[in-house]
Amino acid sequence: MFTQICLWLTVIGGLNWGLVGFLDFNLVSFLFGDMTILTRTVYALVGLSAIWIAWDTIRENYLP
Repeated sequence: MFTQICLWLTVIGGLNWGLVGFLDFNLVSFLFGDMTILTRTVYALVGLSAIWIAWDTIRENYLP
């Protein structure tokens, strides 16, 4: 369950970066304000989720 939540947060973060790259539109800042505590929390959770997904993938596929 935890990994699924992390996966969804990582996907949402990736979609937001896609919007920034292609359309110069930051959905997180639009919804929560420019670098408010809530915006920074969302960014931090997405980053931690990406670390967890990377670790979980490495652990399952490459470690004995």
